[in-house]
Amino acid sequence: MTNIRRNGWFNTFAALLLGAVAALSLGGCSVNPATGERQFNMLSEDQEVALGIEAAPQFIQQGGGKIPDANVQAYVSSIGQKLAAASERPDLPWEFFALNSPIINAFALPGGKVFITRGLMEQLENEAELAAVLGHEVGHVNAEHIGQQMSRAKVFEIGLQVVGAVSEQSWIDTALGAGGNLYLLKFGRDQESQSDSLGLRYMTKCGYDPRGMLGVMHVLQDASGGGGIEMLQTHPLPQTRIDRVEQEINEGYAAMLNNPQYTLQPTPYQQQALAPLKKLPPAPQPKAQ
Repeated sequence: MTNIRRNGWFNTFAALLLGAVAALSLGGCSVNPATGERQFNMLSEDQEVALGIEAAPQFIQQGGGKIPDANVQAYVSSIGQKLAAASERPDLPWEFFALNSPIINAFALPGGKVFITRGLMEQLENEAELAAVLGHEVGHVNAEHIGQQMSRAKVFEIGLQVVGAVSEQSWIDTALGAGGNLYLLKFGRDQESQSDSLGLRYMTKCGYDPRGMLGVMHVLQDASGGGGIEMLQTHPLPQTRIDRVEQEINEGYAAMLNNPQYTLQPTPYQQQALAPLKKLPPAPQPKAQ
């Protein structure tokens, strides 16, 4: 192919793709209530909710099923529901699941489905750290980070097609494609920082010591042992991120440090999470892919 033909094809593709982006942006740009920023998200709230409901069972199954202790599930749910109620989107159909997996991980689906694994729960030391993990994932949902990434992927998918309505089933197929992992696109530095900030906002509104967020980051650093763990593949944890959170706590939440109104709550976590988990059989190892 000559340079002229190749350049002509590229220019045509670029023009069509930009046209698709422009057309989709007419209905996809809005101001996010959590971040206050304009964003490109083609998913409506109804589509987010439908996608989360449709995809959740598969992720529960892949995650080893739910931890077989109703009290542990209720405990995780109670903390998550408090955080969700303190957030900018309290009316989403929030659900919080504790998965019986030894892998250290936490993640969320659009529409308010939040997951934490037994492997991560067993590494935490107090309720504030649990609130930090769940609050961070609530932040991803409220900031619509997954919807934004899926929207960008969808633009490239349909860039050379006639731009039209994207069906709800099309979004579900995208989320469940590639073994159910396509939605787990690696979050960028800005998205992680936003979710850290939102998590701090929610957990302190609920009376937790903001240093619980730093505790989680140190847990993840220690657990990685210099290597990769699944959560860090989608939630990168450079030292700069830890430093930024520490700075935000010292500057924005200084009045909450060493304040009896903002607590870590180690005893409830020990009694309602760690002790029951120790009584259960070991979590099943994930099947080789």
